[in-house]
Amino acid sequence: MVAWSDYKSEAKVRGALALELYVAQSTPAKDPQDVKAALPDHLAYQATLEAAGQLAFAGPMSDETGAHMQGMGLIIYRADSLEAARTLAENDPMHQSGARQFTLRRWMINEGSLNLAVGLSTKTVSLT
Repeated sequence: MVAWSDYKSEAKVRGALALELYVAQSTPAKDPQDVKAALPDHLAYQATLEAAGQLAFAGPMSDETGAHMQGMGLIIYRADSLEAARTLAENDPMHQSGARQFTLRRWMINEGSLNLAVGLSTKTVSLT
């Protein structure tokens, strides 16, 4: 097994991006009504993190078939450390209330792309 810091250094030497983000997999821990009750505060918290640049992506996930929502969510944080990301996840009202629980992992982004189109005259923005 390779230490995380060694892996990150080696990835950068190879020319990979080696952008370190933190992924929380959030799963229901209580009844659906408890999750629903915590939802407004959870969404407000995520909006605050997004505005502060600490939330990269977040949203619900389907089951393996892609046909049904299973209650699992994925939250990707920008933070200085795993400990800082853990604090962000722990402070989420959804997790504080016990309605959901989470697991947290480091995620190194090496490849991929995002496309952003800005229509100046139409005042539109598109992300793909």
